[in-house]
Amino acid sequence: MPQWLSDLLPILILLGVVALLIARLPRVDFGHSDTFKQRRLLNWLPLGLTYSFLYMGRYNLNVAKTALGDLMTKQDFSDIFFWGTLTYGVSFVINGPLTDKLGGRATIMISAVGSALCNLAMGWTLHVGQTENLVSTFSLLYAANMYFQSFGAVSIVKVNAHWFHVRERGVFGGIFGILISLGIYFAYDWGRRIVENVSTPAVFFVPTAVLIVFAVIDWFYVYDSPSQTGHKDFDTGDASADSKSRTSALKVAAAMFKNPIIVTIALIEFCSGYLRQAIMQYYPFFAKETGSWDGFVAQNWGMLLCVAGISGGVFAGIISDHVFGSRRGPVAAVLYAGMLVGAGVAGFLLESVALGYLMVAMSLCIIGVHGMLSGTASMDFGGKHNAGVAVGIIDGFVYLGTAAVALVLGEVLPKDGTAASKDASNWINWPLVMLPIALIGLVLALRLWNARPVRTNVH
Repeated sequence: MPQWLSDLLPILILLGVVALLIARLPRVDFGHSDTFKQRRLLNWLPLGLTYSFLYMGRYNLNVAKTALGDLMTKQDFSDIFFWGTLTYGVSFVINGPLTDKLGGRATIMISAVGSALCNLAMGWTLHVGQTENLVSTFSLLYAANMYFQSFGAVSIVKVNAHWFHVRERGVFGGIFGILISLGIYFAYDWGRRIVENVSTPAVFFVPTAVLIVFAVIDWFYVYDSPSQTGHKDFDTGDASADSKSRTSALKVAAAMFKNPIIVTIALIEFCSGYLRQAIMQYYPFFAKETGSWDGFVAQNWGMLLCVAGISGGVFAGIISDHVFGSRRGPVAAVLYAGMLVGAGVAGFLLESVALGYLMVAMSLCIIGVHGMLSGTASMDFGGKHNAGVAVGIIDGFVYLGTAAVALVLGEVLPKDGTAASKDASNWINWPLVMLPIALIGLVLALRLWNARPVRTNVH
């Protein structure tokens, strides 16, 4: 069996089990015809896969850093990643309202094409050997990439807010988590094999080609609402379902920031962004520098993150809709409790092979939270008309958290190539800076325990 198929097989088996499980769940009947459901699948699947491949064109930077060695140190990576994620985090000011105005169909194509061009430029920089001033060049190009990337989550939530009822969205939040997880798998495992078998620049060129292809597919198959495909629009039961008149994006954003639920979700997702990247980006560096790179977890990091993300997303979605009555807060609280325990235990496992498996388990928790809040609660509480602004604010905070952890870990971790970086015990600051953020996230999630969307006329 080819190596790539051997790597992919566990994910395909898990996806088959997930599909069977979701198919056997009790259904809430909204009167959707089989034709509508088939058209909805044809709408969200290419949209979602575009989002997955955007991840491949986002986290390929980590794979490139590992391949470049001394040309890009861990501190260099943290600087580049900081500017990129900071750009992503503040882009919601423009891109959230822009997505509400243009529609998610247009902006997912803008995202794919823009990111493709930025990846092309980064790959070309390495291809021609322009390694002088590499950090400043990549900081600029990666920041531009992340600007276009920031349309991705906003677009997918904006479109799907018109196609899914509130009572269906918990399970869809699990699907959102699957899409994120597949993107992480593409970025890490496919990216590593591209570097090993082709070249380092190719890890940027391949996402360029794939994203262009999916932009074309989206043009033909993705539409903003059922009515644009000949089906009837319906009441989705979210916070803006009764809205009739439009107000300015500034007024909508102001109303969102006055909404304590939206603000609480945004703050939780700041914590999620911080913790997710502390695990996802920095475990491979830890493994590489402390001599555990040849271990099973490090060598299969993308595949294991994908399995964890799928499991976490589906678990979160199912218990949200079928245990907690489509409330998102209890799910976030349960998963953040797992994060808190994991961060506390990690400090004692730095010299154990069990640490890698703990990082995978923590990834299950944090991807589950992210899919549930950014992918689902954002459209519940923002409403289908204002989903762009809502998810822009919430996902913006995710990446402000990501920027924060890049800044923090770039300062507190041992420097590359030193004797200290080779000793796992000297990485104790890594779990220590996760612990208080996990506690804050748990406390905030508990405040959402009984939160449900309330209809509003802000539109």
